[in-house]
Amino acid sequence: MSHPAPVVRHLGRKEYRQVWQAMRAFTDERSEQSPDEIWVVEHEPVYTLGLNGKREHVLSAGDIPVVECDRGGQVTYHGPGQIVVYFLLDLRRRNLGIKHLVQLLEQAVIDLLQQYNISAERKLKAPGVYVNGEKIAALGLRVRKGCSYHGLSLNVTMDLAPFSRINPCGYEGLKTTQLKDLGSKLPINQVTEDLLQHLQRLLANG
Repeated sequence: MSHPAPVVRHLGRKEYRQVWQAMRAFTDERSEQSPDEIWVVEHEPVYTLGLNGKREHVLSAGDIPVVECDRGGQVTYHGPGQIVVYFLLDLRRRNLGIKHLVQLLEQAVIDLLQQYNISAERKLKAPGVYVNGEKIAALGLRVRKGCSYHGLSLNVTMDLAPFSRINPCGYEGLKTTQLKDLGSKLPINQVTEDLLQHLQRLLANG
């Protein structure tokens, strides 16, 4: 069954807490007729700690704020040069389970990287996408009232140093990578549009 394409909103660069609160409000206020939306954003530097997050995985935050939020997962970093995509979807209407959604989002990133001739994979019990064992994309979702929010982040052309000041996603010593370090010279806006095409294709088929 084909589903209507979500409305895509490009938010530019925004402070994390502002967008998080807007996602919660959107989810609380939406009706069964509300169209699904995808929000694309770059965040100011921030560490976010998910519902399962342990503060000890933040090793040395320094001057980067730490926000405890309501997504799944542990701690991660967001900053300029990273694509963040949030999925405000009515999962009941789409007959889409949360595990299937996670696999779908991972597959979209894997397909995107394949388009760029980069071989990537997922890992059991460690959501996200990895290249040569290094994490390039992180996932964290929340479901309320049968609707999802939060989403995925993809490292494109950013300062990866802040990742060394946490245990990414709760894994000590987990290394991160990004498209720039894998030889890609594509601008972030091109990567964003390519990623959205893969996401829309997979979401349409559910």
